[in-house]
Amino acid sequence: MYQVKSRIYPDFDRTQKNGICNYLRALVKQNLNLKSSEILTKFLEDEKYYQELKTSRFPFLAEYITDTSFIKDTEDYIKECIKYYKYKEKLRPIVEANKEFEKKKRKFLQEVKMSKEKPTQKQLYYYNRLCKKYSIDAKDVENLSKLDLRNEIERILNEHSDYYKNLN
Repeated sequence: MYQVKSRIYPDFDRTQKNGICNYLRALVKQNLNLKSSEILTKFLEDEKYYQELKTSRFPFLAEYITDTSFIKDTEDYIKECIKYYKYKEKLRPIVEANKEFEKKKRKFLQEVKMSKEKPTQKQLYYYNRLCKKYSIDAKDVENLSKLDLRNEIERILNEHSDYYKNLN
């Protein structure tokens, strides 16, 4: 897409070229189900309509709108955009799998880090309060890691939340 972009619209300055290309890319993204010729026709009709109303966002296109080189460049860019978005769509499952893998990796590394740290005062306080609340004998937590204490708290909460669910 970037090779085509550097080749097309030689008469336009950089701002004009970027404006048209961004607009076309958005138009293609909205209309991926259409063919490139249909998207081109839609773009040209819209531009002619807005130029008649004198509200075009690309007023400089008035002299180029019927030029064959402009139409060819525009169609080439639309085709490249379609290829780009279809390729991106094919890559989506791989990207999603990588995101999921990275998420699991971060969670694992966080647990490894927690397994080497001592529990916080808040954790110890919360554990003791849970033990009092549910009338459980508190274990010796001096040698437990942050991870172990978290798992112990989760176990207590899970056991007692099931108990309260059965009462209702």
